Amino acid sequence: MYNKLIFTILFNILFFSVLTASIKDIYLLPQPRQILFNNQKFPIGKIQLSTPVLAEELDSLFRECGGRIVPKASLNVVVRITDSLPDINLNPEEGYTLSVTRNRIYIQATTSTGVYRAMQTLRQLKKYGQPYFTGCTITDWPAFRIRGFMHDVGRSYISVEELKREIAMLARYKINVFHWHLTENQAWRLESRLFPALNDSSNMTRMPGKYYTLAEARELIGFCKKHHVLLIPEIDIPGHSEAFKRTFRHDMQSREGKIILKLLFDEICENLDVPYLHIGTDEVSFTDPDFVPEMISHIRTKGKKVISWNPGWTYQPGEIDMTQLWSYRGKAQKGIPAIDSRFHYLNHYDIFGDLVALYNSRIYNCNEGSDDIAGVILAIWNDRLVVPERNIILENNFYPAMLAIAERSWLGGGHEYFDGKGTILPADNTPAFIDFTDFEKRMLWHKEHNFREYPFAYVRQTDIRWNITDPFPNEGDLSRSFPPEQALQTHYQYKAQTYNVHPAIGAGIYLRHVWGTLVPGFFCNPQENHTAYAWTWVYSPKNQETGLWIEFQNYGRSEKDLPPLPGKWDYRESRIWLNNEEIQPPEWTATHRTPSNETALGNENCVARPPLIVKLHKGWNNVFLKLPIGRFSTPEIRLQKWMFTVVFVTPDGRKAADLIYSEKNPYSGSKIRPTGTNNVSRIR
Repeated sequence: MYNKLIFTILFNILFFSVLTASIKDIYLLPQPRQILFNNQKFPIGKIQLSTPVLAEELDSLFRECGGRIVPKASLNVVVRITDSLPDINLNPEEGYTLSVTRNRIYIQATTSTGVYRAMQTLRQLKKYGQPYFTGCTITDWPAFRIRGFMHDVGRSYISVEELKREIAMLARYKINVFHWHLTENQAWRLESRLFPALNDSSNMTRMPGKYYTLAEARELIGFCKKHHVLLIPEIDIPGHSEAFKRTFRHDMQSREGKIILKLLFDEICENLDVPYLHIGTDEVSFTDPDFVPEMISHIRTKGKKVISWNPGWTYQPGEIDMTQLWSYRGKAQKGIPAIDSRFHYLNHYDIFGDLVALYNSRIYNCNEGSDDIAGVILAIWNDRLVVPERNIILENNFYPAMLAIAERSWLGGGHEYFDGKGTILPADNTPAFIDFTDFEKRMLWHKEHNFREYPFAYVRQTDIRWNITDPFPNEGDLSRSFPPEQALQTHYQYKAQTYNVHPAIGAGIYLRHVWGTLVPGFFCNPQENHTAYAWTWVYSPKNQETGLWIEFQNYGRSEKDLPPLPGKWDYRESRIWLNNEEIQPPEWTATHRTPSNETALGNENCVARPPLIVKLHKGWNNVFLKLPIGRFSTPEIRLQKWMFTVVFVTPDGRKAADLIYSEKNPYSGSKIRPTGTNNVSRIR
């Protein structure tokens, strides 16, 4: 018995050593459902392909990795389309098995789409800089059948080239839907040959003259199909339709408006080879009770299925093919598949806090999809003008958010929903913290190796530690000073504190979320007219200059908020000190004083400007924040985000600086060493 126990222990040590060696430097995203490494390597060289399924795509993949397909070779790739995969019962059309050994790659799937998903995993099994695929056996399938993103190009035109770039990259991470919101009050962005006046510059109030020709639309649909992505075009009716009214001088719900709409839908359905058409129906007063049923019936006669926003028109099962939930009031209905887009509007997100919530949250609070829960779409609504095009991707934190939802929607699960305390990183060693830390590590590897030329602002935040005080009532005097601020004059000695201090983790902390109590922040019951304080200690191994991202109000891309006044960080009297020296805000590029969605955002958001360059001395440095709040809504800022973002980055803003953060006061007598353990952690 003793010898058997010793053998088991030694076997496990050897097995896990081999396993660890096998998976080192392999950063799969999304993670497969089931994977077993075998410590074998498939060398990338001359490879024989034993099936014509996706032969062109496989050839492209192997050439990208340094190999090539030839008629006869000792290395073999076998692709088999089978009737079923016994271990996969959910969304089998995208499921696959993948086996990689020293001389063969074997893919099984029920459809070519499943083969394509397997190829994306295979691509990630190539060790960076090494000429081989890591050996393993994988069984994999998605938890949700819809995993997508939406661009509101009705408000802000995005070039076809940029859309293709996003679709191609995200397809590598198993994103499978692109929702194309083509019409808005500002413009009708899809060409109509029947009614060319719709696309005339005179009928557009933003980016005049910018629209997609039918040829470009067909080209993009074909591009999506090549990457096994479903394109869903949206023509929003009868609301969000001022561009239609300017052109025809008729409301969509009028008799004349309905005649024109049907002709437009005929043109769209005849030219766009897509299975679904999205018809909007949100945020509008219905004056004709027959309007929506009549339009749905007409579109269905053209062979298309129909999707509608919820809340919007009210349906019974069978009256609509799918609904998309856009507000917390939206509820899935039995018998009508639902897409969850509640709290999934990137235009309201900050860079750090909301990403935590997105990754940790279950989709529609379900562990996996069902007949009634189809999946999730992240949306970008640029009510506010954002230019250049690159900033739409950068400031909306598009790629980090999409990688987070790519994994969450593929794996399913999560720890809560957005109405939990999702925007705040949980304590060390909790399952939610461990899961997010692991995801963050893998995501940043992909940023470094696959997204170098893409707008991708996120840097590591899971090792940043803060102390945050309970808020002090300021009675509307936002400049009022309280004991933590007064202690700045005594070398940060907080021994005589008469207030509570709580730990927090992360680069971006919501004290109160933009959505208020719907999405809780750090404080359970935040009140107006209060002031909180936060501080951290930062260890630098040398005297150095480094970059610093700072913001106290992340400017949403859907608000006409005014930029701060010169010399101020915000309208709340927020302040920041580094080693007892106050850091002044940058010069704001936007200076307008009349709110307007048509005045572009300037450098209000920290990622839209170069990092501030600051000096750190060798040893411990103190960062101290004053965080007042007055009213939660003001004439200058409609939705106050009581929050802060502070993180040291490289001077170019590409990575987190190589520093150590601690919430412990090194001058208090407690022992703090830059060891990367306990409360002190190293930033990588």
